[in-house]
Amino acid sequence: MIWAIILTAIIAYLLGSISFSIIFTKKFAGFDVRQKGSGNAGSTNVLRTAGKKPAILTLICDVLKGVVAVLVAFLMGKIANADVWNSALLIQVAGVCVVLGHTFPIFFGFKGGKGVATALGVLLITNWQIGLICLVFALVLMAITRIVALGSIAAAILFPVLCFFITNNFLVGDSSTRISYLVFGIIMALIVIFNHRSNIQRMASGTENKLIFKK
Repeated sequence: MIWAIILTAIIAYLLGSISFSIIFTKKFAGFDVRQKGSGNAGSTNVLRTAGKKPAILTLICDVLKGVVAVLVAFLMGKIANADVWNSALLIQVAGVCVVLGHTFPIFFGFKGGKGVATALGVLLITNWQIGLICLVFALVLMAITRIVALGSIAAAILFPVLCFFITNNFLVGDSSTRISYLVFGIIMALIVIFNHRSNIQRMASGTENKLIFKK
């Protein structure tokens, strides 16, 4: 089982390290997105600096990274003939590692994005019900406040709360894995909050950038 955990962690981290925001901005706009705007390698900064097309592609691919990482973990559990608890552990390891890979990509000097879209992919495939609730909650907050970071942070905090109360609709898991998913949710939330520490400071000072919705 140890080999399965290690292999899953490595594959998930390498998947996360594929920074599509950097790849697409270089292809479509001719620059590294980390050198423009907020300096963050994420779809929001791509939207602000390179336009809708590369931003949409970045968002889709970043979400898919999370989905694929969890599916790899699911298949690894099948190959290792793991029980429910260990299969859930593999998925949780994959979820954490793919987001860490996105944040600290080995292929791009360990300077990546904040992992929200990738974390969303992890949530949606791990438990579609929890994922959709978090997504809708984030979008509503973003629409009201026009602050992407606030919606992202709030949804990240909501995730472990929902893991405690909802035990069905998991790709792998039952009532026996509730605590492990709660811990997983807390770790994921802490990563997202840590990655948004500069946004939190700007929100506190009232200087955080807001999205502008054009007609």
